[in-house]
Amino acid sequence: MPVARTVSAPLRIVVAEDFALLREGLVGILERAGHTVLAAVDTAEGLLAFVRHDPPDVVITDVRMPPGHSDEGLRAAAAIRAAHPDVAILVLSQYVADAYLDALLEAEGPGGTGYLLKERVGHVREFLDSLDRVARGGLVVDPDVVRQLLTRRRDAGPLAALTEREREVLSLMAEGRTNSSIAEALVVSEAAVRKHVGNIFAKLDLAPDSDRRVSAVLAWLRG
Repeated sequence: MPVARTVSAPLRIVVAEDFALLREGLVGILERAGHTVLAAVDTAEGLLAFVRHDPPDVVITDVRMPPGHSDEGLRAAAAIRAAHPDVAILVLSQYVADAYLDALLEAEGPGGTGYLLKERVGHVREFLDSLDRVARGGLVVDPDVVRQLLTRRRDAGPLAALTEREREVLSLMAEGRTNSSIAEALVVSEAAVRKHVGNIFAKLDLAPDSDRRVSAVLAWLRG
């Protein structure tokens, strides 16, 4: 699958995924984008062992991995973040699960964090853009996860005061998009987006100057 993209900052990446086809597909996408895959492992133990030896810029890991196929990958990611707070973590999941999102948001450290559904890998440009945001220290959450959170909480607390357009802007914010990107997606002016963002922060009682506005919004959405 061709990747039409200019790489500005090649990354050193470790991939942990037990499904061989997806693992090799990830490696191919990343390498064609100009990144270096230091290792591609199929167990959480293998991931931890490699990162202890040579911490990468980014870890991309599945949630459910051998031997228990429960949350081994997520627990490995938490351990890596604790030992190497500068390492960015991008978690891939087959499921929309609030518990996994909560665990990621509770992680401390300057390294970026992402939670994407595996189907997002098929959208190569979106996947690589998300990887870049995470590598730069940002937080990116899959749009389907954001929509589920918004739907569950649409009639509760301050969220009920948001207009439909403000909900759309909030959803795009949580994807890690800039104001200009949101404006392009909604076919509105950037000034209009800034106004909506200001209204959202006011209604949710969040600091408008927060450097990690996505983290703040998602932390509020978690309740």
